[in-house]
Amino acid sequence: MRARIARPYGCADREGRDMKKDKVVIIGSTGSIGEQTIDVIKTVGDKEIVALSCDKSIEKLEKQVKITKAKYVAIYDEDVANKFKNICKKKKINAKIFSGMDGLIKLATLKDANMVVVSVVGMIGIKPTIEAVKAKKIVCLANKESLVCAGDIIMPLVKKYKVDLRPIDSEHSAIWQCIVGEKKNAIKKIIITASGGPFFGKKRDELKNIEVEDALKHPNWSMGRKITIDSSTLVNKGLEIMEAHHLFDMSYDKIEVVVQRESLIHSMVEFNDSAVKAQMGVPSMRIPIEYALYKENRKFINEKEVDWSKIDKISIAKPDLTTFKGLALAYKAIKIGGLMPAVYNALNEVAVKRFLNKEIKYLDIADFIEKGMSVFEKKKLNKKKFTVNDIEKTMDFAEKV
Repeated sequence: MRARIARPYGCADREGRDMKKDKVVIIGSTGSIGEQTIDVIKTVGDKEIVALSCDKSIEKLEKQVKITKAKYVAIYDEDVANKFKNICKKKKINAKIFSGMDGLIKLATLKDANMVVVSVVGMIGIKPTIEAVKAKKIVCLANKESLVCAGDIIMPLVKKYKVDLRPIDSEHSAIWQCIVGEKKNAIKKIIITASGGPFFGKKRDELKNIEVEDALKHPNWSMGRKITIDSSTLVNKGLEIMEAHHLFDMSYDKIEVVVQRESLIHSMVEFNDSAVKAQMGVPSMRIPIEYALYKENRKFINEKEVDWSKIDKISIAKPDLTTFKGLALAYKAIKIGGLMPAVYNALNEVAVKRFLNKEIKYLDIADFIEKGMSVFEKKKLNKKKFTVNDIEKTMDFAEKV
């Protein structure tokens, strides 16, 4: 007797009949991932977007509400939320509006939705992710901080509530695609690829006078400002190691980082027999977004293809941990454990914000992280067991370094 294969909510059955559509909430809809998620859903056309959220970008949000006909909106900034309410009244936009963290949590737990995309940047994404998990939603996660800072809290909840947690980050999506159909005990190691960013091959002396505009010129990917800076410093790879550890229940010593300059290999998995699977394709976030939304029920999303006949090389290199010590500091934070990964993340968040505001220099980002971690250790502030409140306090600590 053949086992019955469960189909994702929103797929067609074998006779092609439409089943109930997924109803989707996008927390952080006006950012890069949020915008591309809307684009993918509108291109495919078989999911309904019921709720959107932003921090302050209400001009974008207004356009998105009109395009998606979302019934619910949450705006994190309370004052901006009141302004948007007035706009909706004047323009007769029929959407229920919430505000603050309570508003984000309201969206994450909406009874009208079964799928929540968390694409907001920063620790702001942790609580909505936790509440979406508790509400047994399908959670498509693009918020790094949720697992970097709160993986020890979230993953037990994922298991407890038997939640379908799907990564959107390109590297973790690639790993996920590589392990489909494989047994966990067959995996020898995970290999996360990095593009190397705009400064690959340069030494610290060459990075002294880097300007914000230079660091935002990523050679392969189109991303938000914060993640683009993280890519240039390789801090993003440190965060991705932490995420992979939680997502795939792999020990840190089985997670490796290599530089893949062409951004064609998005990550790899090596198995016990030394066979390696690699997920490859154009450097586009629309593909991992599509896979998170539809899993193996892949859809045509009008994405460009790689012309393999024109690819003359696929290069692999070790990351330079001396020049890009942000990655080396991630390994240190991992080794210390407890709250230190959250501290590492908070320090980076503060440093990147200051760099983007032109308050500090490029090399100061990693130096700031190093200094903050040292202070945190010397003050003996670390905890092995911690709460979301403890995690939030790491941002207060980082702001005062």
